[in-house]
Amino acid sequence: MSRFLNPELAKIEAYIPGEQPRDMKYIKLNTNESPYPPSPSVLYAANEEEIKKLRLYSDPESKELKNALAALYALSPKNICVSNGSDEILNFAFLAFGKNKSGSGAVFPKITYGFYPVFANLYGIEAERIPLRDNFSINPDDYVNKNKLTVIANPNAPTGISLTKEEIRKIVSSNPDGVVVIDEAYVDFGGETCYELIKEYDNLLVVRTFSKSRSMAGARLGFAFASEAIIEDLEKIRYSTNPYNVNRLTQLLGIKALEENDYYIKNCEKIIKTRENTAKALKELGFTVLPSKTNFLFAKSEKISGKKLYEELKKRGVLIRHFSDPEISNFNRITIGSEEEMTIFVDKIKEILRLPKTLGGIQL
Repeated sequence: MSRFLNPELAKIEAYIPGEQPRDMKYIKLNTNESPYPPSPSVLYAANEEEIKKLRLYSDPESKELKNALAALYALSPKNICVSNGSDEILNFAFLAFGKNKSGSGAVFPKITYGFYPVFANLYGIEAERIPLRDNFSINPDDYVNKNKLTVIANPNAPTGISLTKEEIRKIVSSNPDGVVVIDEAYVDFGGETCYELIKEYDNLLVVRTFSKSRSMAGARLGFAFASEAIIEDLEKIRYSTNPYNVNRLTQLLGIKALEENDYYIKNCEKIIKTRENTAKALKELGFTVLPSKTNFLFAKSEKISGKKLYEELKKRGVLIRHFSDPEISNFNRITIGSEEEMTIFVDKIKEILRLPKTLGGIQL
């Protein structure tokens, strides 16, 4: 680092995104991308005429995209914020609500999305990191009456385990003096959304993304639902940092994706089916697989360490995500790819464990 860096920032451990190697062709099961392409309307809209329009600034208010989201989710555009990826809204939330009139601090699970502690450290927010239960689930009672910025990924990552809407309600209702952020990046794969609770609670902020279920990870498009007052707070920060945060082509493609929502629902159903069959195949190989409501599995084997399995799969052209945290170092997070990709994945594991290969693919 340079000698000019703010000493407080020098202490920060930056977030490490999933690797994107280019040294060979990999089956990428490490960053929770969709195995399916965006909808036909999205592909058609990314045409030469629209690309020429990139010489113009985007609409800083994202009016048309907000209107499309409002129509799909039966909300007012005033209850919606659009962002350059959901991480941007999470960043704004820590900055806006980590310190308020009632005090300072954030609360989130000890094992969860790695960006949360990074944001807390970035803004000098004291964070309470609450352990999960022995079965890796979140105990809602642990988050009652905190009245700080409470941040929960639901379903949680990297475990894939989900809370119910009523469990979320319990957390939100018991923290009237603190904003509760529910990160629903993976909710479309079988989880229970809580976004309609924003009509009842003015302290709830629900964050979503186009990256997972809508196959647009490379477009960097996120959005959030909340009370008008919370949305105004987020917009104030957005206009103070980067008002043209979502480019005009991404806004258009987001609108087109929303117009073909049925296409994405069917893709989610396919991913769920492949997930369940992959979980079954792994269990038959002796793996412990946590119950997932996401587009990934969190699994471990007693026959090989998590790190060793990651390394051996990478040698064979399959990427999964390994975490060095001692509590979960024997687990790996496995993105659900296509049926063909998951059959290859299971066969590679059998090869590593020296077991007979699958005939005819995973049983679907």
